[in-house]
Amino acid sequence: MRAGRNLTGLAAFAVLAATCPALLTNDYYLSTMVMALLNAVVVVGLNLLLGFAGQISLGHAAFYGLGAYTSAILTATCGWPVCLGMLAGVIVAAAVAWVIGIPTLKLRGNYLAMATLGFGIIVYIVFNETIELTGGPSGFTDIPPLTVLGFEFASDLAWYWLMAGVLAGVVAVSLNLIDSKVGRALRAIHSSEKAAQTTSIDIARYKLFIFVLSGAFAGLAGVLYAHYLSFVAPSSFGFHFSVTLIVMVVLGGMASVWGAVAGAVFLTVLPEFLRAFENIETIVYGSILILCMIFLPDGLAGGAHRLWRLATARARRGTDA
Repeated sequence: MRAGRNLTGLAAFAVLAATCPALLTNDYYLSTMVMALLNAVVVVGLNLLLGFAGQISLGHAAFYGLGAYTSAILTATCGWPVCLGMLAGVIVAAAVAWVIGIPTLKLRGNYLAMATLGFGIIVYIVFNETIELTGGPSGFTDIPPLTVLGFEFASDLAWYWLMAGVLAGVVAVSLNLIDSKVGRALRAIHSSEKAAQTTSIDIARYKLFIFVLSGAFAGLAGVLYAHYLSFVAPSSFGFHFSVTLIVMVVLGGMASVWGAVAGAVFLTVLPEFLRAFENIETIVYGSILILCMIFLPDGLAGGAHRLWRLATARARRGTDA
């Protein structure tokens, strides 16, 4: 039954993704959607860690940046093929997540949050200070475009279709994961680590696995980000972005893969609609977030689910009448 719902959700996403370009009036809006899909890849991975396993991370922007800078340096400076450089970027992000995860995941709650925050700040400082390698605060330029089998992803539309496909793949992997033995173990750990331990669940192994997978997803988004913009700068991978990712997870709906996608798209697109408010843009933005948290405490996914149940109940009552 869950497999059927997963397929239905992916089919609905495919239809929505196919119709979206026709509704966007210019390339700027299309590029905004590309950024929204990039953010969604990171947020889906972070939601697996936070929403399902109950482990908070305030350093995911660092994994995003590690993937971006690794691929950028290897392809632009060292002359590696783009696809190979992108693969290396994902591997580096996952490897660093593994190294960092071993000691930090022994911590819980606020201590874990502070440890990952410290890691993110260290990586941000390294990006800023290693000027000869990363370009420092001015950023790293001339990153080669992505080319696959002779086709160069040069337009926003091409990148939109690529990102829609990548996100669909990430979502499919995540949905299958949470419906598996691993997903059940993660939910048990989230509910109570002590109770999970009594059922012979290897808590450390599962927590490390999901932390590495989440870091790999962030690294994947990072390498795509670098070759989409052909430019990366430390300011894109700072503490503010890590907090924004957490807000996307919470606003979309904890422990909901589709909620993570909705939260990422909503918070990426929302600022573009608020530009008309000029000087009070930040106030309006904050007010919308507050209202969402008040009236949608379980996120956009939870609100949508309640509306669906309400509509279904009314339809049934109308049929019975």
